Amino acid sequence: MDDGAVFHAWATQAIARRWPDARVEHIAALRGDLSTRRFWRVALAPQQNPGPTATPRTAILVDLGPDDLPRYVRVLNLLPSPPAEPPWINLHRFLESIGSPVPALYDADPARRAMLVEDVGELSLFEAVRQPGADAADLFRLAAEELLRLHVEGTARIDHRCVASQIVYNGRLFEWEFKEFNEVGLAAVAPGAHASSIAPELAAIAARLDRFPRVFSHRDYHRENLYIQPGLRLRIIDFQDALMAPAAQDLAVLLTTRDTGEVITPAIERRILDFYCAGLARRGAPQLDAAEFTTSYRLCVLQHALKMIGRFERFELNGKTGYRQFIPNLLAQTRRMLAEMRPDFPKLCATLMP
Repeated sequence: MDDGAVFHAWATQAIARRWPDARVEHIAALRGDLSTRRFWRVALAPQQNPGPTATPRTAILVDLGPDDLPRYVRVLNLLPSPPAEPPWINLHRFLESIGSPVPALYDADPARRAMLVEDVGELSLFEAVRQPGADAADLFRLAAEELLRLHVEGTARIDHRCVASQIVYNGRLFEWEFKEFNEVGLAAVAPGAHASSIAPELAAIAARLDRFPRVFSHRDYHRENLYIQPGLRLRIIDFQDALMAPAAQDLAVLLTTRDTGEVITPAIERRILDFYCAGLARRGAPQLDAAEFTTSYRLCVLQHALKMIGRFERFELNGKTGYRQFIPNLLAQTRRMLAEMRPDFPKLCATLMP
């Protein structure tokens, strides 16, 4: 029996335990993310006489892959000891406790690296924004509202039982993430430039980000990890890498990653940021003053854009195609932020500005 068949067999058993009258119709592989995890959509035949736990039409089978922790946690030794359970399961428990709209966990076998979870559908936030008549500001406001729950309720209620409490997005990590930009990204956007000339300013970005307060952070809060269901209900996936980070990091990812700038204009960006800050005030949550918040956001956008230029160029060089198309948009975000901070980063401006 091949590896995929082992997971399929486990899913069939898990479904029989959860919904005894259900029947698996078929299992289809899904396009995964950039990790070693794998996903399948399992189609189920409904029960003849559904009760309070009626069979869903579909569920998602997950192979958690061999690694519980992302590479940066292992390389930089950001977690004092190995997690007692898969981070997805640990964080799912925490996120459910604060009311976050995460998928239901139907069954799990950590030893087999297998999970069966709720299917949240196929309409990502970005695809929803692209539909005729969609209002980008309204849809991204939904995402900002749920982000406030993570940042405020999540930060207030987190304790040592949540693995994210032990992993900090610190200056070492911010600087380490520039490694791929230095190695391959810089040559892609500024041929002939030397990494040594901008290294002090990249280090300065990381050091400045290290000084901002941390909140409970999704870390990868972007349009492909947010789904829209009927009734404009937002669902959140891919939260297993959550950690403690500057609040603006999630906002930078939400509003500027990849080609998000095609739908999030500077005017919409400002409205979402104002909505987020007003939400903090309504909740009585600690927050930076306006100038410091703007600085934190600009630095997070800049750091994220440079990091992703390097990462996407590395993907392409390693044969993972389809990511280089985002580099012009990331470079545009880089230049937009540098234009606001020219005195702080003269070498980066000289290297990357037209």
